[in-house]
Formats: sequence, C-alpha cells, structure tokens
Amino acid sequence: MLAAENFFDLGDWGHPELFSGDEPVWQVLTRLKTYLAQALQPNVHELSRYGPMLHETLVLHDGILLTKGFELVPGDATKGTHRVIKGRDELEGATVFYAGACLMDQDIFVGPGSVVEPGALIKGPTIIGAHCEIRQGAYVRGHCLVGDRCVVGHTTEMKHSVMLNGAKAGHFAYIGDSILGNRTNLGAGTKLANLKITDTPIRIKVDGESYDTGLRKLGAILGDGAETGCNSVTNPGTLLGRGCLVYPAVSVRGGYYKERSIISGKP
Repeated sequence: MLAAENFFDLGDWGHPELFSGDEPVWQVLTRLKTYLAQALQPNVHELSRYGPMLHETLVLHDGILLTKGFELVPGDATKGTHRVIKGRDELEGATVFYAGACLMDQDIFVGPGSVVEPGALIKGPTIIGAHCEIRQGAYVRGHCLVGDRCVVGHTTEMKHSVMLNGAKAGHFAYIGDSILGNRTNLGAGTKLANLKITDTPIRIKVDGESYDTGLRKLGAILGDGAETGCNSVTNPGTLLGRGCLVYPAVSVRGGYYKERSIISGKP
C-alpha cells in the first residue's frame, strides 16, 4: 500500500533506480541527495561566465552554447511549441536561458527543449528534464529532481523534492521535501508544508496503524493525477493516492488518503 508502485507509474520515468522495492515511498527522500551526487552531469558550466545572473539570452543546443544568430518563437515548452530558429532551420531540443535568469552554481542540468525564464533562480544540485518551464520568479533551492514536461511556476519555491513527468506547480506554490507524481497539478497558492510545529519526527497513520517516518521534514506525496485546489495546504506527512482531489482553501490533515479520495474539508 505504501510502496512507490502504488502511487506512481514509473514506466517512462528516467530515474527508476531512485525508487526501491516495497519500502515506504517517503524513503526516496532519504536517498535523494546521494542519488543527485551520482547521477548529475552538469551542462551549464559555459554559462557561468555570463552570470550568475545572465545579462543576455543564451541557447544551448547539442552541447554548443549560442549567444546570437537565433530567433525565439515563444510557445509552451511542455508541448514543444517554444521554438528556436537559426537561419532557415529549427534547432530541435534547444534549451533557452533568458536574460535575467540566475544560475547560482554549476551543479545544474537543464534538459533539451526546456526554458528558464527571466527572474528564475536555480541552485544546484538540480536536474531538470526535457521540455520543462521554469517560469519567472521560480526559486529552485537545490537537491531537486524535475522530470520531463514539468512546470515550476511564478513565485513557486521548490527544495529537496521530486517532480515526476508532467507535474505542474504553476503559481505561488511551496514544494518542500515532497514528491509530485505524473501529471499532478497544484492549484495556485498550494503549500505543501514540511515541518511540524512540535520538535518530533513525522508519523503517518494508515488504516489505524501509525508509522514513524524518522523524518523531521516531510511534505506531501501526491500519486499520479492528484490535484489540489487553489490556496490549499497539506500538513506535514500527507500522502495522497492516485487521482485524489483537494478542494480549494482546504487544510489537509497529515496521513494517508486512498486513491480517488475527494478531500473537501467538511466533516
């Protein structure tokens, strides 16, 4: 019930070795730092001479850094419609770093077709997959693993967390010590709280049984297709099964919610 396979389809996930067997899914977070140290192959080192805050728009294509001679055709990076043209050719898979983006160190990988908008700030170690949007004002604080076709949106803060393919946090979200499954969506203003007020490890109740996670910080784990309404808050140690829906402005008590639960905040 608590294994990763009960929350996520890992068939198209590029980092299956991060997840392991029948262990409780939150154990992934205890290995995230080690995994990033082993798997990260940075590709932004050439950009460092233009930063940390980039003073011009740069394009990375097939390992080559372009500083001029290209045209940008804005679109949705997650759908592959943000295009880079050079001469008569489209540079498929080109990664765009807009002027004003900030790369705080070199321990960063940004995948093909992704876009980092002005005002976004990324700290390493971080891996960002293909065709992602890191939007204006996003704050990626490090120890983050972002899959393909994801959105880290305007004034969204993310730290020590994982986003599987197609996960989106488009507006004003906080993602701390959390895992977002495939095609999950956080409504504007969603906060995934990760730290209890009391100085004790986080425990999770499942069918009347209490599990000690051993973690002082644990946000939320959202199964594939789960969604939260605007201005909702999940309390530390919240596990939402596949397809769960959280109403807007609801404070979700920590614990396990079976798949397709509807959490309205009403008794």
